[in-house]
Amino acid sequence: MLLKRLAAASVVSGLMCSSAFAADCGPEGQSIRILASDFPAIRAVVDQARANCGGAAAEFTANHTTEARQVMNAALTPNPAEYTSVILANATLTQVMNDGLVRPLNDLVDKYDIPQHLLITVDGDVMAVAFMANSQHLFSRQDILQQAGVDSIPATYEEVLAAAEKIRAAGIMEYPLVMNLQTGWNLAEVFNMLYLGHDGEFFEPGTAEPAVSSEEGIATLETMKALVEYAHPDHLTHASNETQGLWESGQAALAVMWGSRGSPILDDDGASEAVTSNTILSAAPTVGGGSTPAATLWWDGISIAANVPDADAEATFAALTSALTAEMVAENNDDAVWMIDGFEPGPAAAGVAATIRGGARPYPMIPQIALLHAALGSELTDFLKGNESAEKALADVETAYRTSAKEAGFLN
Repeated sequence: MLLKRLAAASVVSGLMCSSAFAADCGPEGQSIRILASDFPAIRAVVDQARANCGGAAAEFTANHTTEARQVMNAALTPNPAEYTSVILANATLTQVMNDGLVRPLNDLVDKYDIPQHLLITVDGDVMAVAFMANSQHLFSRQDILQQAGVDSIPATYEEVLAAAEKIRAAGIMEYPLVMNLQTGWNLAEVFNMLYLGHDGEFFEPGTAEPAVSSEEGIATLETMKALVEYAHPDHLTHASNETQGLWESGQAALAVMWGSRGSPILDDDGASEAVTSNTILSAAPTVGGGSTPAATLWWDGISIAANVPDADAEATFAALTSALTAEMVAENNDDAVWMIDGFEPGPAAAGVAATIRGGARPYPMIPQIALLHAALGSELTDFLKGNESAEKALADVETAYRTSAKEAGFLN
């Protein structure tokens, strides 16, 4: 299964101890077609790959879209696939591996001498090359906290709620909190990170039987319900672009967002100096008396489509890995917590680094997790709207999961 290099200590070690490498562009005259999410770090890698190897390719195209997760399986299913590579993460690697849509990279890794600490290995096969770490964490407006009489940056979700109430009571903001609570994937991910913070287990040990109908599951939903009382009324439509926009426009004082949003929020584009100069990035809060940050630790990395010619696959791999250099990192240092030589952690990386040091758990890399994630995303909305109990919502999650898990062969 997944190498334990994604554990917190290993990630930090990898960030600090990697060695630079370079790769040629592989076979010339091939087609390189990339599907990727749309944020600065991934654009930096793809743009550098294009600069290095675009001239040697017959075509070099990239589709950066916030819908990458939703379309990747369909796009990789035809033969030939629509894309030769998808830039993906923990959960999405599992998603495409379940359908056999990405290829093992063992031979290419050996040929292009990729550093060991970047390799994501599943059951003995290298399935991706990671280049950055990411996690959710807390963003705070220190000036607003001080105005409300909050003396320190919250370290627990209980302190987040207390600070939000003080801000509201002082008449500063009625809705001081933003989180990525959009119905679907984002809503499920908020459950996941809080559930791990409550020391929950997603499945019965050694099985694919769901285990979220538990004391930890109920406590997680109660925390979510308390948080949304301070969130903007349309919180169920908010993903990363919306929460970043609210923060930059000065409409929030506390936020739980991805670390990859740190750099665009702290730069001088999109927000006033009053917002940027008072934004503090800190570790994901703990919850329920636990000591582990309520977050999921992620990596983003390169995968290669199964249903493309070998020459296209190699050219794509060579181009993308040629971008993973200290020089690229130096030009884009603050866009990510890079796992590549030359990275110097700055203010934009402070929240992710603190969350890693706190021992945040990696997002699970097990085949059935995508099905549970989908069930959570579709079944929790009624609870947050006040239309059903926590117990009913979690029972609905497990029923929906069991149906899809049986169809997929994970359960009898």
